[in-house]
Amino acid sequence: MTVHATWRAPDKDVDKNHDHRLQASERNDLPDSAFALPHQRKLPVTDGGHVRAALARFDQVEDISDADRELAFANLRKAARHFGVEVAEDEWRDLGRRPHTRNPAHD
Repeated sequence: MTVHATWRAPDKDVDKNHDHRLQASERNDLPDSAFALPHQRKLPVTDGGHVRAALARFDQVEDISDADRELAFANLRKAARHFGVEVAEDEWRDLGRRPHTRNPAHD
């Protein structure tokens, strides 16, 4: 089954290497298209750091269907391409306790 990503790059220019923690007001101001899970507004993806964090915590997200996971993974892959983050996994089921995607924060 092919899932079409709904994630959209930010309208404003964002430093692709800049990673910062979102304040509650910043998160609330984001459009649904800025989240890997847009309907639940979970896993914001606004920079490379958020992509890596979402991939690392993907298996910890609760109360979502496999279809939601398919969409989230498609969105994460699209955002990863935009922000220059390598994703080694081919499908969301490959993510988990020992993901293949390198996370520089854990090196």
